[in-house]
This record gives sequence, C-alpha cells and structure tokens, in this order.
Amino acid sequence: MHLATYLGLLHHAERALAEGFRRVGDGHGAEPDVFHLCRVLAEQCDRHVDALAPVVDRYHEQRETEPERLLADELGETRSGGVGLLRDLQDLYTLASFVDITWTVVGQAGQGLRDRELLAVIASCVSDTTAQLRWLRTRIAQAAPQALIAAV
Repeated sequence: MHLATYLGLLHHAERALAEGFRRVGDGHGAEPDVFHLCRVLAEQCDRHVDALAPVVDRYHEQRETEPERLLADELGETRSGGVGLLRDLQDLYTLASFVDITWTVVGQAGQGLRDRELLAVIASCVSDTTAQLRWLRTRIAQAAPQALIAAV
C-alpha cells in the first residue's frame, strides 16, 4: 500500500506550509493583514499536522522531501517591497495548492478504505486549505496592481 507515501507527503507539506506562512508573515510585518493572517493560517496548518497524527500512527508514513524542497526553493528568504510580497504570496499559493491536491489524493484512498476517521480529518482540513487558497488568491489580486503598475 502506497498510502504511507502520500501521508508522508501531506504531513510534511502541511509543516512546510505552516513554516512558509510564518516566514512570509514575519518578512512582511509592515503589512498588518499579512502578518496576522499568516499567523492564523500557520496555526491551521499546525492543527492539520496534529489531526493527521493518529492516521499516520495507523498507516505509517514514508518520508518524502518534496515539500521541503518546495519550501527551500520557493520560500528561502522573503523578498522586499510590493513585488516581493506578490512573489512570496505566489510561492505560498504554489505550496498550498500542493497541499490541496495531496488532500484530494489521500481522500480518494480514504474512500477506498472506507476509513471514517481519515475521511473526517480530510473533511475538516480541506475546508481550511480551500479558505487559505481563497485568501491567497484574493491577497495576490489586491497586491498585483500596486506592485506591478503603481510602484516606482
């Protein structure tokens, strides 16, 4: 069974996303909404990691490095200025999209296994991830005009 591979991906991707939200929030502290909301979203990711723990205990996990590679490649240091914020938010969006599709894959396995506990975890966490993506999309759209047109 390869569920352990995807549980490993998901577990570590959620950790990487939490770290990414913290980095971007701290790196763009001059933007109060970014600072505070990134903190809230990081805490959601932390709760997802905690919620996955019993499932990982049951099915185990295979350690994968893709999420850490994404974090290292995309979110090493935050960038400065409006364009930097825009690019950092896009990087978070990429990582959150990875988390989202990985939840989908694991959810399909949960349905196949008829694992109610796993499906309950997925239902709870997917709605948070959807909201994270929605906020990122909205904040990117908000930042783009100023960063790309109005900035000097």
